[in-house]
Amino acid sequence: MTQKKQSVKLNMIMNMLLTMSNFIFPLITFPYVSRILLPAGTGKVTFATSVVTYFAMFTQIGIPVYGIRACAKVREDKEKLSRVVHELLFINIVLTMIVYVVYGFSIFCIPRLRQEIGLFLVMGITIFLNSIGVEWLYKGLEKYTYITIRSLVFKLISLIAMFLLIHNQGDYVKYGAITILASSASNILNFINIRKIIYLKSVGDYNCKQHIKPLLVFFSMSVATTIYTNLDNVMLGFMKDDVEVGYYGAAVKIKNILLSIVTSVSTVLLPRASYYVDKGEMDEFYRILKKTMHFIVLVAFSFALYFMFFAEEGIMFLSGKEYMGAVTPMQVIMPTLLLIGITNVTGIQMMVPLGLEKQVLYSEIEGAVVDLILNAMLIPELGATGAAIGTLVAEIVVLLWQLVAIRNIKCNLFKDVPWGKMVVSVCLASTVAVWIKLLDFNSFVTLALSGICFFAIYGLLLMIMKDSIVKEMFDLAVQKLRKK
Repeated sequence: MTQKKQSVKLNMIMNMLLTMSNFIFPLITFPYVSRILLPAGTGKVTFATSVVTYFAMFTQIGIPVYGIRACAKVREDKEKLSRVVHELLFINIVLTMIVYVVYGFSIFCIPRLRQEIGLFLVMGITIFLNSIGVEWLYKGLEKYTYITIRSLVFKLISLIAMFLLIHNQGDYVKYGAITILASSASNILNFINIRKIIYLKSVGDYNCKQHIKPLLVFFSMSVATTIYTNLDNVMLGFMKDDVEVGYYGAAVKIKNILLSIVTSVSTVLLPRASYYVDKGEMDEFYRILKKTMHFIVLVAFSFALYFMFFAEEGIMFLSGKEYMGAVTPMQVIMPTLLLIGITNVTGIQMMVPLGLEKQVLYSEIEGAVVDLILNAMLIPELGATGAAIGTLVAEIVVLLWQLVAIRNIKCNLFKDVPWGKMVVSVCLASTVAVWIKLLDFNSFVTLALSGICFFAIYGLLLMIMKDSIVKEMFDLAVQKLRKK
């Protein structure tokens, strides 16, 4: 039985809904939670989440990315697909049992972790849920309708739980549990639903060893990425305190909301890109890459500049006046939206399908080393701002390495990016937005008015200058409205 080839447009619509939920859910919950738990409370949960991420990384051993590619290649043969899933799931579960032993020892024996043992016991559930979730299977088969509906249901349940259960500063453990419900509890459904996609019975001829070598490469990539994306919170937690972690967490929360929008297209197209490379359809592969790069740069460039200008209003609206220490870190870290957006295309969407994952690994190792060194130098004096500087420089290093690595590939990813049109549009849009900022409204009104003006002017000017992506999106919207 062959797997039905999914529509790219349907996948993009479903992923857009998922992205919107990832954007709206924190906008509703974080302003409420941050004002109740304050920087110290949110900082505790952020620190615990970052520590648990390191342990979860060892159970996943690169499977979340490798699994997408491995499943995409055999998705037209149910028996082969079942064999691949059985093998990867077996590796995952064995590693989970080993990691839980180390995790239990760590939280009972390390004083900094033992201080919040209840929180760490709750957050540790994530390790198990991620192992049985086989999210990589659903992404490899491009089942974004299922992924989106399932995610929306659990986010809605979590939203209700948030308002019912979080009432005072001591409820941070409950908040940690609810974040697990929102992000990982749906993995139980994934595991139950798997019987509809693969054979549960043994299909024989298992060969787990064939996955070890590529998994080690992807695992190394995961280690490097996890180090420099979570290292900041962990080092802040050990070198400073929960308040600094709370400041940094507030800045990163806003960045991650925006990043989910920037990278949404790239996430959907990874399995399709791997499929095109496997089938030798390189022209289509390069066409997708250039189009994705055009979209990502267009969006990330505007987001980064706008939220650098309006960092104070963004923090005030989402977190409250107690988080003013997050304003400078947020301004420093915002350019990473553009940097990560670009490396998402060059690294994950281009180099991984082409089998250049080792170069992605080397770039991430360099980024991790730079981040570690700068954090050690800057965090003691600058706290959250020092961590933000370390992350910014690390992302620059990653991008430069990857650009050098793909210099001989005959595909100019930036050929269709309208740099001149973007600069003109963003300058005029910024002039109007900053003028609104000077009128001294409250944070919400300032954000609302300036945001509408900024992005409306930015998009309108690009439309007038006939940018292909903006025109295509506008034509698609008009077409949908006419049909209705």
